[in-house]
Amino acid sequence: MKSFGSHDAKAHWARLLVEVEHGAEVVITRRGKAVARLVPAARQIDAPRLERAVEGLKRFRYGRRLGDIGIKELIHQGRP
Repeated sequence: MKSFGSHDAKAHWARLLVEVEHGAEVVITRRGKAVARLVPAARQIDAPRLERAVEGLKRFRYGRRLGDIGIKELIHQGRP
């Protein structure tokens, strides 16, 4: 991912748009701190990445509790 200071981004805006149009992601910084990210508008869904994220969330949820209360107890109490 490329990074440009706000002044450089303004000076090369047309070129940045062409790069983003071709799939690049660009971070715009101000005083060294990221303030914006340009990404292609019509981005296709990365199905394998989405599936990995869903699987990761499923694995994450197992064994999680809210203090001494588990999800089954919350559902039983009417708090889904």
